[in-house]
Amino acid sequence: MGHTLAEKIIAAHCDRDEVWPGDFVDVNLDLVMANDVTAPLAVREFRKLGVSHVYDRDKVVLVGSHFVPAKDIAAAQNMKEMREFAREQQITHFFEPGKGGIEHALLPQEGIVAPGEIVLGADSHTNTYGAIQCLASGFGSTDCAIAMATGKTWMKVPASIKVVFTGKRRPWVTGKDFILRLIGEIGVEGANYQSLEFHGEALHDLTIFERFTMVNMTTEAQAKCGLYFVDDKTLEYVTPRVKRPFVYYEPDPDAEYVRVVEIDVSDMEPQVAMPFLPSNTSAIRDAAGTELDQVFIGSCTNGWLPDIRIAASIMRGHTVHPNIRCVVIPATQQIFVDALKEGLIEVFAEAGAAVAAGTCGPCLGGSLGVLAPGEKAASTSNRNFPGRMGHKTAGVYLMSPAMAAAAAILGHVPHPDEVDDLAREKAPA
Repeated sequence: MGHTLAEKIIAAHCDRDEVWPGDFVDVNLDLVMANDVTAPLAVREFRKLGVSHVYDRDKVVLVGSHFVPAKDIAAAQNMKEMREFAREQQITHFFEPGKGGIEHALLPQEGIVAPGEIVLGADSHTNTYGAIQCLASGFGSTDCAIAMATGKTWMKVPASIKVVFTGKRRPWVTGKDFILRLIGEIGVEGANYQSLEFHGEALHDLTIFERFTMVNMTTEAQAKCGLYFVDDKTLEYVTPRVKRPFVYYEPDPDAEYVRVVEIDVSDMEPQVAMPFLPSNTSAIRDAAGTELDQVFIGSCTNGWLPDIRIAASIMRGHTVHPNIRCVVIPATQQIFVDALKEGLIEVFAEAGAAVAAGTCGPCLGGSLGVLAPGEKAASTSNRNFPGRMGHKTAGVYLMSPAMAAAAAILGHVPHPDEVDDLAREKAPA
């Protein structure tokens, strides 16, 4: 019997010829990551272990991302604790606000993660790196402390679900729509502690950034990880960034999966996840006309440069609806700089949007766009649970950047035909 991608990568990290779903193994880690929310607790637990140094200062990454720039004294204290630990341990990869960004875009951007590796991060959306076939998963701050000290962790080998996307996508349909459709089909617990392994002809057409978006949201199906194939697009992205050897894998033809999910995208329309579950999905036309109070374009899900670019292409020459607050946050400082050089930041500013640099901000109801009771927002982020972006009665509609940009102009959830109309309109002379 053959092996899945997850099984092959895990076996290569625990000095075993093969592993099987359900096996408990100790694995050698390629990287350990924490942020300003999770690192302080991990540092306190690290102190209790009685060790003086992290296992490898090049393989521990600390990123200020969630409540930065500090929104209050507690957030400032968190950053202070992480900053002092990074300096004490001489951590190579420590990122202050303005020098880094959201870790799940930052680490691939900087070549800190690579195919075939195992990365654990004290943040639930660490899964994102699976788009370049890095087995990445979130874990708790206590386990993070032990991993920082030893470079190892225990793991139960996950079973794998094979997800096959077929057909050719229609206009305005993106990787965000693919993953929303999948979560709508299998549910928010549909991949609980399993690996979602992506296959199919439709995926070869997606950019590497759309793949990051898809794997980012495997977390919303409770997946242990999500793993993509490696192709020319992967290597084109990774090779200039990663300055060390790496190995990537293919699943065996006779690999065993607990389930196979097939999705034909040929007739798929742009999707929306309505309150209050990422699995509460349907064609966006079903929610069209729903009035909104806020639009958020950004996050580790859709804050990549192509996302910012497509949103700007819709908003160019238009203004944000008078009833809408629009917040745009490129995922990293480098993406912000690139968007600035392309004139995209100017487009948003002239349209009446508030623009900030590299922070999670509104995504977790942290800052820069917290929702009041009963308000409704369109968001390109990953979660719409009650209270996720503000008050528990605020409703969040998850959608792609193009749809969100259109919503900001129209003041409501758009119909795809309205997006077509906006895209055809010319900016005023």
